[in-house]
Amino acid sequence: MSSVLNIRRKKQPIQLSDHFSYGKMIRFTLPSICMMIFTSIYGIVDGFFVSNYVGAVPFAALNLAMPFIMILSAFGFMFGSGGTALVSMRLGMGEKQRANETFSLLTYVLLVSGIVLGIVGTAIAPWVCRLLGATEEMMPYAVQYTRINMLSLPFFMLQRMFQSFMITAERPHMGLVVTVISGCTNMVLDWLFVGVFSWGLAGAAYATVISEYVGGLIPLVFFLMPNNSPLRLGKTHFHWHDIVKASTNGSSEFLSVSASSIIGMLYNLQLLRYAGTDGVAAYGVIMYVNFVFTGIYFGYTMGISPVIGFHYGAENEDELKNLFKRSAKMLITASVVITILSELASRLLVGIFVGYDPELMALTVRGFRIYSIAFLFMGINIFGSGFFTALNNGGISAMLSVTRSLGLQLISIYLLPYLLGTDGLWLVVVVSDGLCLLLTIYMLARYRKKYHYI
Repeated sequence: MSSVLNIRRKKQPIQLSDHFSYGKMIRFTLPSICMMIFTSIYGIVDGFFVSNYVGAVPFAALNLAMPFIMILSAFGFMFGSGGTALVSMRLGMGEKQRANETFSLLTYVLLVSGIVLGIVGTAIAPWVCRLLGATEEMMPYAVQYTRINMLSLPFFMLQRMFQSFMITAERPHMGLVVTVISGCTNMVLDWLFVGVFSWGLAGAAYATVISEYVGGLIPLVFFLMPNNSPLRLGKTHFHWHDIVKASTNGSSEFLSVSASSIIGMLYNLQLLRYAGTDGVAAYGVIMYVNFVFTGIYFGYTMGISPVIGFHYGAENEDELKNLFKRSAKMLITASVVITILSELASRLLVGIFVGYDPELMALTVRGFRIYSIAFLFMGINIFGSGFFTALNNGGISAMLSVTRSLGLQLISIYLLPYLLGTDGLWLVVVVSDGLCLLLTIYMLARYRKKYHYI
C-alpha cells in the first residue's frame, strides 16, 4: 500500500510551494531550458535556409534587420519576467484573485501595444534599415523581412510573455509543448517556402509569422478557457501601479534585449567597416550558436524565478537560501561544460551555416572560438540579474543588465577593434561579461542580508 502511495506522490506535479532538491530543480526548470534551446534552434532555421538557399547578401540583410525586430518584441520579455515576479509573489502571499487580475491586465495591455508597435514598425522600416547601415544591395531584403515580421508582432510578444507565465501557472511542460509545435511549424514551412517553393527571404519571413501566430494563440486560448492552473484570463481593473511595477521588475530583461539589439546594430556597422559583408554574416552565425548555449542560462533562470518569487512573497528564508545555493553550484558547473563544448565543436557548428564558403568559415570559426570564452561568465551574470527581478528589485536587476549588455560593450566595441582589429570585436563580450561578473558577485554579496538568501 505504501509503495502505491509513493508512486502516486511521484506523479503529482511540482508546485511553487515545494521544497526543491537538485533533482526537483532540474525537473522543474528542464522544460524552460528545453523551451529556450528549442526557441533558439527554430529561430536560426531562417538563417540556415536563407544562407544556404538564397545567398550571403539576403542572409546579411536578415541579420541586419533582426535587432530592430527584437527591440520591439522585448516588451513581451519585460511583461513576462516582470509580471511573473509580481504575480508569483502575490500567489505566495495568498492573493490569488489579485494575481489573476494583474495577469489579465498585463496580457491585454501587451496585445494592444503589439498592434500599435507593429504598425509603427512597418512605417519606419526603410528609415531604420538605412540607419542600421544597409547597403543598396541589402536594403530591399532588409525592409521586406522587417515588414513581413511586423504582421505577427503582437503574437510574438504574447508568446514571449506566456513562456514565463506558463511556469507561474505550474505548467512548464505545456510551455515546452507550445514552443515545440510553434518551432516545428516554422521549420517545416521554412523547408517548404524557401527550399521547395523558392520564395527566398520572404518565404522565411512568412514561415516565422505563421509560427508566431501558433505560439501566441495556443496559450492565449488556454488561459481564456477554464483550467485548473493558478492563472486564468478574465475581468480585470486598470491599475497603473501594476503596469509600472511589472515594467520596473522586467526592465532588466527589456533593457538586456534592447541593449543587445543596439549592440548588434553597432557590431554590424563595425564589422562592415573592418570585415565587410562577410563580417556581418560571421557575426550572425556566432549569434545563432550563442543563442543556443545561452538559452540554457536563460531557460534555467526563467524556470526558477517564479519559485524564488513565491518563496520571497511567503517569507520562506530557508527555501530562498536553498534555491540560491543550489542554483549557483549548478550554473558554475554548466558554465565550464558549455565553454569546453563550444570550443571543441566550433568547426562543426559553424560549418552548418557557412560550410560552402571556406574563407567565410575560417573567419567565423576564429571569431567563435574567441567569443566562446565569454560562456564562462554569462551564466552567473544572467542568473544574478534574473534573481533580483524575482525578488522584485528591478533597479539592481536593470543596472546589472545595462552594465553587461550596453555600458561595457559600448566602450569595448570601439576600443578593442581599434587596438586589435577584427579580433577585438570577437573579444567584446568576453571583456564585458568578465568585468560584469565582478559586479554581479559584489551585488549578490551586498544584498545578502536584506533578502537573507545566504
